Amino acid sequence: MASNTHTPSDAASKAAPAPWATPQVTAVLVLADGTIIEGIGAGATGSAEAEVCFNTAITGYQEILTDPSYSGQIVTFTFPHIGNVGANIEDIETLDMDTAEGVIGAIFKMPSTAPSNYRSVDDFDDWLKARGIIGLCGIDTRALTAHIRESGLANAVIAHDPDGNFDFDALRKRAADWGGLEGRDLVPGVTSGDSSQWAQSAWVWDEGYDENTSHNYHVVAVDFGVKRNILRLFAGLDCKVTVVPANTSAEDILAMQPDGVFLSNGPGDPAATGEYATGEIRKLVESGLPLFGICLGHQMLALALGAQTVKMHQGHHGANHPVKDHTTGKVEIVSMNHGFAVDGASLPEGVEETHVSLFDNTNCGLRVAGKPVFSVQHHPEASPGPQDSHYLFRRFINLIRDSKGEELLAER
Repeated sequence: MASNTHTPSDAASKAAPAPWATPQVTAVLVLADGTIIEGIGAGATGSAEAEVCFNTAITGYQEILTDPSYSGQIVTFTFPHIGNVGANIEDIETLDMDTAEGVIGAIFKMPSTAPSNYRSVDDFDDWLKARGIIGLCGIDTRALTAHIRESGLANAVIAHDPDGNFDFDALRKRAADWGGLEGRDLVPGVTSGDSSQWAQSAWVWDEGYDENTSHNYHVVAVDFGVKRNILRLFAGLDCKVTVVPANTSAEDILAMQPDGVFLSNGPGDPAATGEYATGEIRKLVESGLPLFGICLGHQMLALALGAQTVKMHQGHHGANHPVKDHTTGKVEIVSMNHGFAVDGASLPEGVEETHVSLFDNTNCGLRVAGKPVFSVQHHPEASPGPQDSHYLFRRFINLIRDSKGEELLAER
């Protein structure tokens, strides 16, 4: 790997410093296999165990770092210049601004420069500190990305100490002993505490956000770690949006008399969250109401229908992933963030695969024959990412309109 990296065989030796390195190492990443990567600290100080993934998006670092789906993970950015446009209050994706759960750490190639953007209201390093995100920079992120691609998503400890004091034996043990994300339900740390209403619609350049006052339809969004832009797109389609906690029963949801139900994205192992969620999702499917799921919501819908989920080798994280929609025959470029996937071969009779990744042919969507129920693995809200999949929100609204005998919207 990089020149400032120790492999398990030479972890005790000191490699030559990288050209950009400071005289003193102030942050490290220690992988469960014993690999030690040294660099410059950024953001919050301290140490934490997490899973290391890489994200290939070249924009939207603030949205990525506030996506609740990254809870329990350290994000390695393959784009080298992170933080150059600063931070602001508009690009936050976490629904609860005060949540203590979320991404554990962030890794960049180059140290962050002073912000240069008219929307910036905060220095990126200060923003990381305020959110408790431990940063590591000044390393060869290409080498780390290659390591993950070859060896799989890595369990690790990230540590930042301005004085450069690290007990590598203890850090290696912590990384090796950490159990990883399999079997972990992380939704309780990111879901809403109470039901609430959402009215903010999508951001418009040079105008900001607007409030939707037109309510032709009522959508209940089950919050497993929902992103704000998903709710904004519903609001922009004349929906009254009620957000409910992840453990809300199907009976309580149906008592709200929604026109449709949405199952949100979120972190952790879908099978673990599904222990209390899939039974309620099954009742929602049986209710006959239009139902739409994204990411974790897609995975748990699949589990509720009798399919299985699997842990991926390296996961899909980025804003440049090609996915084919079998219902239209079109290929779209989408944003993705998931380390688990639905096993397409396990979909039962009556459940059709609608979308597939053109990177590795993994399942990216399903629908139920004869029912207004569908879901996708990717993130059609495009925050960050391209807007190729915005049509899926109109597809969902069309299911509602069809149930009411109304004229359908054009999807594209």
